[in-house]
Amino acid sequence: MQEWVKQLRNRIRNPSEIEKIFKNLTEDEKKGLKETVKVFPIAITPYYLSLADKEDINCPIRNQIIPKYSEIDPKIQQNLWANALNEEDQIPHMTHRYKDRVLITITTMCPVYCRHCMRKRKVGKPEKALNEKEFKRIYDYIKKHKEIREILISGGDPLVLSTEKLFSYISLLKKIEHIEVIRIGTRTPVVLPHRFYEESLLRYLERYSPIWIITHFNHPKEITPEVKKATQLIQKTGSPILNQTVLLKGINDNASILKELFRKLVSLGIKPYYLFHCDPIYGTAHFRTSLKKGIYLYNLLKRDISGLALPFYALDLPHGKGKVIISENNILQLEDNRALLRTPWGEVVEYFT
Repeated sequence: MQEWVKQLRNRIRNPSEIEKIFKNLTEDEKKGLKETVKVFPIAITPYYLSLADKEDINCPIRNQIIPKYSEIDPKIQQNLWANALNEEDQIPHMTHRYKDRVLITITTMCPVYCRHCMRKRKVGKPEKALNEKEFKRIYDYIKKHKEIREILISGGDPLVLSTEKLFSYISLLKKIEHIEVIRIGTRTPVVLPHRFYEESLLRYLERYSPIWIITHFNHPKEITPEVKKATQLIQKTGSPILNQTVLLKGINDNASILKELFRKLVSLGIKPYYLFHCDPIYGTAHFRTSLKKGIYLYNLLKRDISGLALPFYALDLPHGKGKVIISENNILQLEDNRALLRTPWGEVVEYFT
């Protein structure tokens, strides 16, 4: 059995397993393991768990994987929505927000359920993949709409599917004449790098190259020898790798940490693409910084690192209003907990941080 399959089968799913491993659980974590898991499930690969400090309650890996009561505390999770970005569309599992590209959420399963996930409303609840009928409806829509040139395959995590199943879909999408770019949004390089040790996956990536791999590193501690090996194998297939980091309170809301992360990524040949402000999703309030702090940190980064290592600082506006790059042109008003932002289409939207 391949290592990545073993890792998936042996994911930590039960609160009692976490209690045995982490002897110094905080009250927030203890209550989270009793109450929060009833709302938001747990899944942790043994590999990613091995990166967590079992003694340090401030460990950035630990705080991305252990549920806390803060995730469901009504005093903390105020004025947030499960589907704040209005991702659901007229066709299930597909979002067509921008004219030239679509998002397909091909599965609800991930190797690790990150506590800051922006799709907490659906991942792991239950774990399932698109069926053939659902994919056919999406395929027919894309084929009909010739303005679409890019497809982002996301989830959950697409790479929990078998290689054959995933690329049966990709091969069909690649045959559509007006499709020019396919991206895979995946955190497997971070939490399950062994996935890219599979020869058949690498052959498919090379065959359909370039497939853009969009991954999600949040902290320098996540960059390991296993990650370096996976990165090199991906790059040999001709597939570019971009990274999207989420700004998370208590994990990476520090200029030195972000600087180290982005420099390490560039040294591996991974381009820091976006630094995202944490979305206003129910269950993530305790991870959210103010927009003022994010701008302050980003200005420090602009001063200290090269353009190659500097991602765009951006946020997704609620109610499907689109992505905004944080710049002087797009910020019309900025207060401690509120901002007025201009959308890509010129609309002015109120945003609470």
